[in-house]
Amino acid sequence: MMLSINENEQTQLLQALSVANKKFQQTYPGDKPERQPVHTVYGGANLFKADTCVKIGEVAFKNLQTYAPNFVVLANVLELAGHQHLPHALEDIITLTHKLDQLPEAARRQETAWLAYTVYNKIIHKLRTEPVEDFRIDFEDGFGNRPDAEEDATAIAAAQELAKGMAQKTVSPFIGIRIKPFTEDLKHRGVRTLDLFLTTLLEATKGVLPANFVVMLPKVTIPEQVITLVRLFEILEKAHQLPAGSLKMETMVEATQIIMDEEGRNPLMRIIKASEGRCIAAHFGTYDYTASCGITARYQTMAHPVCDFAHHMTKVALGGTGIFLSDGATNVMPIGPHRGEDLTFEQQAENRAAVHNAWRTGFHHTMHSLINGFYQGWDLNPAQLPMRYAATYNFFLSSYEDAVFRLKTFVERAAISTLTKDIFDDAATGQGLLNFFLKAMNCGAIGESEALATGLTLDEIRSRSFYRILEGRRKK
Repeated sequence: MMLSINENEQTQLLQALSVANKKFQQTYPGDKPERQPVHTVYGGANLFKADTCVKIGEVAFKNLQTYAPNFVVLANVLELAGHQHLPHALEDIITLTHKLDQLPEAARRQETAWLAYTVYNKIIHKLRTEPVEDFRIDFEDGFGNRPDAEEDATAIAAAQELAKGMAQKTVSPFIGIRIKPFTEDLKHRGVRTLDLFLTTLLEATKGVLPANFVVMLPKVTIPEQVITLVRLFEILEKAHQLPAGSLKMETMVEATQIIMDEEGRNPLMRIIKASEGRCIAAHFGTYDYTASCGITARYQTMAHPVCDFAHHMTKVALGGTGIFLSDGATNVMPIGPHRGEDLTFEQQAENRAAVHNAWRTGFHHTMHSLINGFYQGWDLNPAQLPMRYAATYNFFLSSYEDAVFRLKTFVERAAISTLTKDIFDDAATGQGLLNFFLKAMNCGAIGESEALATGLTLDEIRSRSFYRILEGRRKK
């Protein structure tokens, strides 16, 4: 066989290419297999207590039971698949619920009511066991601009409450604070709150941070703001003898300048690189961003086209980097206009209509985010949690069969192709497919047994790494 490229020339060229390829792989390692919370609840720092997350769950559960006492009500409000075939009479609903309760899961899946029934019961379980996945103690918009003495006192008190919650195991699996932005006017206040909060917390916990603790830096527009936070983190880590890199941060996408800078470039990657590996997520600020686009208050919603533009620009800029992306918040609260125990029939009906309308809005906003690849969003009120989980479970359960087929087919094809070539490219794509099931399991939409339908073993699923899965299969 005659070849025109000699071995030395080929080796030199491919070695140079290898350097470039590996640099690219470091920058774009693909989707992270770590757990990403499906939401972040933002609450004013002045209101935070050790048991805040527990109480949020109680309020959310009461809201669900009050305005959707059974799965049929919820299915009709949200128009879940098959809702038009569900019974209307309470007696028939009770009979159907009892029947579904008794059926094994495989048989239940064949019933028209399966999706609505399953979504509803998973919401109940979630609100009873882990109602809040992520909580942000907010010293910015949720707290406002207050006298320095008041913010100082709040930073100390909130840190003490967090330490108490850690001891009592009542805090959410993910938690953090949002400080004031590092703009010229507010940078000193942001630094002081960060210092006071962390110093108080670490003294109370003897140097232990909560699991998955993060600092949100809002209104980032230039890399220097992130660089400054990184240097502050280094000082704090040294002062409290924390391992280097312990403190992590998030950035916010809430100004047009973070989508396109003065030279017409998207600066997001430069901002992420400025964090020196400490930035783990980028969150979208719906209302600040729409305001920066000149959108008037009435039309500042997650459904506005300018939000989709920002979302797509963010995904293009950060796709494959492993940075978690989060959408913003729905500002329509599921709260009735009338309060009290002795409400008239008309007042109860008005409350129900208001809550159901807000539920539909929140549900559709969350579904829109999920469909566009944003698996996390913000919640501002306990009453929003039922719809967060309704949309999340509906999304994963209704997409399950297609996802099983895609991953199973990909695993079979990739296992063969890895015998003859490098596995990185297949692993990067496969991780994205695997992450659907990891995300679904993390939030309680499916269990491990349901992920086995992909053809993966339990050990492979628990490895959370498609690269390791392919490595293991190639060795066998």
